[in-house]
Amino acid sequence: MLSRAFAVASCVSIAALLGAGQSAALELPLPPEGEDVVGQIQVVKARYEDTFAALGEAHDLGYLEMVAANPGVDPWLPGEGTDIILPTRFILPPGPREGIVINLPEYRLYYYPKGENVVHTFPLGIGREGWGSPVGNTRISAMTSNPAWYPPQSIRDEHAAEGDPLPKVVPPGPDNPLGPYKMNLAIPGYLIHGSNKKFGIGMRVSHGCFRMLNHNVLELAGLVKVGTPVRIIDEPYKFGLSQGKVYLEAHTPLQDEDHHMTLMDKHAVVINTLLKRDEAASGLQLDWEMIREIVAGEDGLPIQIADQAQALAAAEDEQIF
Repeated sequence: MLSRAFAVASCVSIAALLGAGQSAALELPLPPEGEDVVGQIQVVKARYEDTFAALGEAHDLGYLEMVAANPGVDPWLPGEGTDIILPTRFILPPGPREGIVINLPEYRLYYYPKGENVVHTFPLGIGREGWGSPVGNTRISAMTSNPAWYPPQSIRDEHAAEGDPLPKVVPPGPDNPLGPYKMNLAIPGYLIHGSNKKFGIGMRVSHGCFRMLNHNVLELAGLVKVGTPVRIIDEPYKFGLSQGKVYLEAHTPLQDEDHHMTLMDKHAVVINTLLKRDEAASGLQLDWEMIREIVAGEDGLPIQIADQAQALAAAEDEQIF
């Protein structure tokens, strides 16, 4: 059987050719009906001044997904000439493709504009331990350009305890942690907003809100409106179909960061996730060795785990005999 490393290398070598000339903005055409994989993995050569944070900002990627896709590479000093994988291929989140979908373990937001055959996707900072982001269905309830920030008393108390007292109001401007735009969610107290800090996008850094790169939040604000539905999910393992092949994409579960999960626990979550999919009953010959490697690696890259053509051939053989 092929190793996960070989599967990733094969995917990258093809995708690097296909990805040549793509723009950095992650507006991707939706796949055909019944398929789930969008985008292509890209590879860039690091310059001496590059960091993962800077590369992520340039290519609409979060810090932790860059780290996961490039194990063994120093995120602060990759080294001039080092091949850097840009994880710009995604399995679309499960469920309806409408409005905004946020998948917490991915640190990523997907937006499906109504009547258009594309998806926009952006990295996010989400709630840190003790200030977790919510899961559920909501909507955008208000949109504000150049917002002032009124820190809740709980956050003011936290900052005061650390010797960093906050004012009751932080006016718009470069010191405002909401950045140039905020979108209120119908869940009280939660926002999608920009930031006055570049570092932290694609990490657990906020008090529960969803933090975006400023150019990303402005782009999203130009696409959505008040009333746009928002679905927030917690799916560390995504399965998807593309051209007759089944793929698995694994991210570190949020609960693994809070309370260490064993590999057996993670395998159980993968199996339960797979059982929700139609493929579980279609006679697929899953590559369980590959699945174990993907779950252990948690690199966020879609990797093939089965081929529908092989399942069909096996079924035809059974009919013959």
